[in-house]
Amino acid sequence: MKELFAVARRAGLGIGLSPAKLTRAMVEVLVQLPPEAKLSKDIVVGYLGFMGQMSTTRDINAAWNKAKHQVVRDYPERFCLDGKVLRWASVTADRPREKLSTAGHRKLTSLAAREGLTPDELLGRLIACWRKAKKP
Repeated sequence: MKELFAVARRAGLGIGLSPAKLTRAMVEVLVQLPPEAKLSKDIVVGYLGFMGQMSTTRDINAAWNKAKHQVVRDYPERFCLDGKVLRWASVTADRPREKLSTAGHRKLTSLAAREGLTPDELLGRLIACWRKAKKP
């Protein structure tokens, strides 16, 4: 079936769908997916049906990247981005956090000792300064 749509596209029979409309359709599909479903581009394109089959790969990839960011921005309680990968928010909440390496822990402890603080206090101050510098 994919070959038939590919031949039709090469023959010039496009559906004239903009990437913005394709993005909106992908967001609608993502919001309606059940929590146990896998979040992948192939599954979403499959749910789009004819619209997904007749769209070009370039448009689908651009729309998928925009849809991932839009769904995370609009529904942060359900979705999150792990690098470039879209994941359910419930899955990443249970995941253990990254640990500080031994060398990093040693450097942090020595810096905290020089400042007369504990490593936790030093990290708290570093994060507070970072947040202040980040705000415009």
